[in-house]
Amino acid sequence: MITREIFKKIRTLEIRTKGLVNNLFGGEYNSAFKGRGMVFSEVRPYQFGDDIRLIDWNVTARSDEPYIKIFEEEREQTLMLCVDISTSGLFGSLNQRKIDLATELAAILAFSAIKNNDKVGLILFTDTIEKVIPPRKGKTHVLRLIRELFVTKPKSSGTEIKVAIEYVSRLMKRRAIITLISDFQDSGYERQLNILNQKHDVICLSIDDEVENDLPYMGLVPFLDTETGSYTVIDTSSERVRNEYRAKRLQQIEETRRKMRKLNVDHVRLLTNNSYIQPLISLFQKRQLRR
Repeated sequence: MITREIFKKIRTLEIRTKGLVNNLFGGEYNSAFKGRGMVFSEVRPYQFGDDIRLIDWNVTARSDEPYIKIFEEEREQTLMLCVDISTSGLFGSLNQRKIDLATELAAILAFSAIKNNDKVGLILFTDTIEKVIPPRKGKTHVLRLIRELFVTKPKSSGTEIKVAIEYVSRLMKRRAIITLISDFQDSGYERQLNILNQKHDVICLSIDDEVENDLPYMGLVPFLDTETGSYTVIDTSSERVRNEYRAKRLQQIEETRRKMRKLNVDHVRLLTNNSYIQPLISLFQKRQLRR
């Protein structure tokens, strides 16, 4: 049962994201993702002047006359959104949590996809697979995806990105656009990501909050790890402790960038307190230049 409050959130997000898609992202999405390959269509008898490299030798052997393969541009595609809903996404320093930004990004991409007649599916994950919605077309389907992002309560609190990667790799038999949306506060997923990127068109959107990079000056403060449930008391009045914490956070951010570059995976870091519009458009435009 959807409450009035949830319905209002879905409607508000629909209006905002559809406006952005119609005015900004729809065309960029189309240019960045459409027509990226050729798929087999049919066979027909060989005609004088046809490229002999297209001869289908299996059909030719069975029919005793030459046949060639006909290919057409792959226009319809599938976008699979893999969204991290672990408890670290509940953090937000201003009026937006990381999960709120992840939900809005998923909505932007989903509406962009259906505008171009593509299918869209959704996988919600923590350290396990929480919810799977198979790819389909249409506005009603996208609204269902958004609803699940609002109402799904994770059974687990941790993050294990490789679980989502392995699952989507098994699920998607044909080449698809796989978008991972997470704060990437995890490790040990590099091998699986590399394999996935060989088979599919992978994009990673890192969601961060700048306040997470610095400890506040508040003396002895108990910190709760929302994913493990453990408490740690930290002396935030210590300049050394604050500097070490910041250095470690920045190292984690740079390490994620380095991983993505090494694996040749499209990646952009987005912040809860900054606009995502220009970084996302820049990512799409960078992809266009490579086509």
